[in-house]
Amino acid sequence: MTRKRTAITEPWESRLADADRSLRVHLIGMGGTGLNAIAQVLLEMGITVSGSDRTRNAAVTQLEAQGARFFEGQRAENLTELTEAQRPDVVLMSSAVDESNPERQAAATLGLPTVKRDQFLPALLARRTLIAVAGAHGKSTTTAMIVKVLREAGIDCGYIIGTTLPGYGSGSAGTSPYFVLEADEYDHMFLGLSPTAAVITNVEWDHPDIYPTPASYRRAFMQFVDLVDRNGIVISCADDPGAEQVRAYCFSRGPNWIAYGTEAGAELRATNLRPIPGSGTSLDMIWWNAPAGSMKLQVPGEHNVRNALAALAVAAWCGIPFDIAVPGLEAYGGTARRFELKGVAQGITVYDDYAHHPTEVEATLSAARRRHPQQRIWAVFQPHTFSRTRHMLYRMGDSFEVADEVIVTDIYASREQNDGSVSAAELVAASGHPHIHHIGDLDAATEYLCAHLEAGDVLLTLGAGDGYRVGEAVLKHFAEQSTAAPADAATGGSA
Repeated sequence: MTRKRTAITEPWESRLADADRSLRVHLIGMGGTGLNAIAQVLLEMGITVSGSDRTRNAAVTQLEAQGARFFEGQRAENLTELTEAQRPDVVLMSSAVDESNPERQAAATLGLPTVKRDQFLPALLARRTLIAVAGAHGKSTTTAMIVKVLREAGIDCGYIIGTTLPGYGSGSAGTSPYFVLEADEYDHMFLGLSPTAAVITNVEWDHPDIYPTPASYRRAFMQFVDLVDRNGIVISCADDPGAEQVRAYCFSRGPNWIAYGTEAGAELRATNLRPIPGSGTSLDMIWWNAPAGSMKLQVPGEHNVRNALAALAVAAWCGIPFDIAVPGLEAYGGTARRFELKGVAQGITVYDDYAHHPTEVEATLSAARRRHPQQRIWAVFQPHTFSRTRHMLYRMGDSFEVADEVIVTDIYASREQNDGSVSAAELVAASGHPHIHHIGDLDAATEYLCAHLEAGDVLLTLGAGDGYRVGEAVLKHFAEQSTAAPADAATGGSA
């Protein structure tokens, strides 16, 4: 298998690896989850950071408060109007920035090194012991769990997470040798890394715009394993067929390996899973065929049991005993946009989740059903990208079975253009769910929900786009009704 170059050869690379505080880095797409956490790490290192995005958001405002310079709108002038002394030494751009981007073109004209994360991160992490978390699903949650366990055990690890962990944010430089990274497979980013420890949560085909076949996706994970230090470790899920295929192919010639899960062959195994009403899951653990205690998780779902086991295995590799690691996991209450409780108004409970792949949708809805076994569950799903929807149309259609009512909004294009090859209406037609509707516009979906939701109902917004706005608008509507009700009662309820 071909390794990507990870040697430090460019001047900006060596300066970044040495944490040279005179280095200047400019980020195109600084407000997005991919680059925002990197910017936070750079600022903590004392490096000068500037960047741009199409619009200002809360993440950008926080970076400005930490000393970053922000340009609203991606324009050539953001770079060309800088003096030579102000120009960045390297430009980092998100995967969504294409060759037509005027800021990217300006960087090329000025002769500025312009790179993506797969070229930037190896230099940033060259002096660290890298723990890279990869997989089609569960990367953010598993990374966040590892960070929480290590930090609460006294290891001041650095980290980059693709979501916000309460109390920790999404990125930090840290002071210990360990650095925990959510290793994104999109655009082959994770193939630029050289991990000492790698976690593989699952290997299920995704990103058909990058990996045209399941085999090409699986092959990328085999290449990822080939990049792990031979004296390091791979920690993978024994319950996932794709991860097991990768392990079977790489096990005999790779680094040390630990499997986790509920299967009998796993070195770290969860048994006696018991739902905790209104909360998460209680379980017992077996470590190398010996009882290793029990754990009570706050977050629901069997998928989160697996995520917690992965974090526990990493902690053990870092030398943290189970009796110290387990309390950190038991204190983990979730992250932003991962089965996040948005609020309750007039007896209607609203959650939001980033789930946008069929397996993620199924897992999230199953977790909601376990937490709310007797309540009516509404799912509002915003499909993410035309390529994913086209290739996984029928799998997506089948993923809503646990929900009582389903609304599918129009497809969120993200980095793609609508070529007319697939629509949200086709997804609805491909589903056998008896109560599924296509309501394309988010405002129209909100209006429909406000007219049909009743006290005791549970609403989940699902997707990686902006569909979460529906849940927020629903909460606002019913909260305003609650505050208006006493006034109406005081006047007899009529004018």
